[in-house]
Amino acid sequence: MHHTPGTTDCSPAEVGYDVSRIHVLHNHFQNLIDDKKIQAASYCVSRYGKTFMHGAIGPLSFREERTEPLLPTTVHRIASITKAITSVAIAKLVEDGILRLDLPVGTFLEPFNVEPFSKIDIYSLLTHTSGLFPDCAGSMIPYHKSYWQLIGEYFDKYKPEDGEPDWITAALSCGVNKKVGEEWQYCSFGFCILGEIIKKVTGIPAEQYIEEQILQPLGMKDTMWEPTPELAARFIIRNESKEKQLHDLIHGIQPEVPPAEKLWETVSSTGGGLISTPADLIRFANMLLGMGTLGDTRIVGRKAVEKLTTRTLYGVPDYCWGNDVKDRSYGIGLDMRQGPAFFYSEGSYFHEGAGACCMVIDPAEQLTAVWFVPFTDDNWYAEGLFNVTNIIWSGLI
Repeated sequence: MHHTPGTTDCSPAEVGYDVSRIHVLHNHFQNLIDDKKIQAASYCVSRYGKTFMHGAIGPLSFREERTEPLLPTTVHRIASITKAITSVAIAKLVEDGILRLDLPVGTFLEPFNVEPFSKIDIYSLLTHTSGLFPDCAGSMIPYHKSYWQLIGEYFDKYKPEDGEPDWITAALSCGVNKKVGEEWQYCSFGFCILGEIIKKVTGIPAEQYIEEQILQPLGMKDTMWEPTPELAARFIIRNESKEKQLHDLIHGIQPEVPPAEKLWETVSSTGGGLISTPADLIRFANMLLGMGTLGDTRIVGRKAVEKLTTRTLYGVPDYCWGNDVKDRSYGIGLDMRQGPAFFYSEGSYFHEGAGACCMVIDPAEQLTAVWFVPFTDDNWYAEGLFNVTNIIWSGLI
């Protein structure tokens, strides 16, 4: 096993943690690597705001002939954990009196100002109860075109003389498949729309607002939307396409981008566009644990964090992706699943990211954890996420 330790603030014993459980975690990660379920693993865990576990296991590259190790400072895409950060951005605008969670989306974006979209509000987008089609609906609904497919088709036909790109109207041409509040259906497109609302009310791209109001104040220097050449040199190498992209970025090679592909820059990346490291992302987690404050830096107030992290859905079913859950537990932009699968405390909240990664916050134990377990294929393995949660929480004394 090749383990590279990261920077810590204290020993496990100082925060009431059984150090022997760290070895169990390492062995679990190594077993997943040996079984070729994950390429590698990196993690950062803190208690009372102090990091006591931080490290990485496995190779940096998907190529077996390359021997560089994954490092604790290796950069990854955080995918849908971006949604947790977007949710805080929305809460910040609510605090400033610019937004309210009950306001219809059509108040800000004209394409939503008609039936059946006019009843969709900011709250239902944040809680995945808007009735918009869920991610990967095409695998369940014959002939369905996803929002992303419809946007791509629109961009392929778009001409500058058509005026400002109206990809929202193009996307909404597939309609909705549920009434607002009827079901929990995980919808990344809804968080893209939240980014458009942020852009509309602030006058700047949502990505810029999040950088200026959340990432930079928290000192998250390794967290951004696209890697710089320096971060590209620290990026995990997942496949040949990513390998070439990183090589070109590091060496200043500007690839030719087709006009249709360049139009995607007009679409907000707030549903899953950020990159980060475990230590950087733990700063955001500890800000939430600190009820909106990290050290002397205030991002949002206590009441905003309470609102986001208190269960808000009751009696709403979840049949998404084959689930059969009659009562989906969810906060506002944050998952609050309980049940027999998890050891964390009641009131804990988290968010996963496809690919995969996870961020969990347990206020009762004052514990935060972030880990990356990049899957070696397009599958999803609970043992890389749920099982890891239970191993980490098992060390609490």
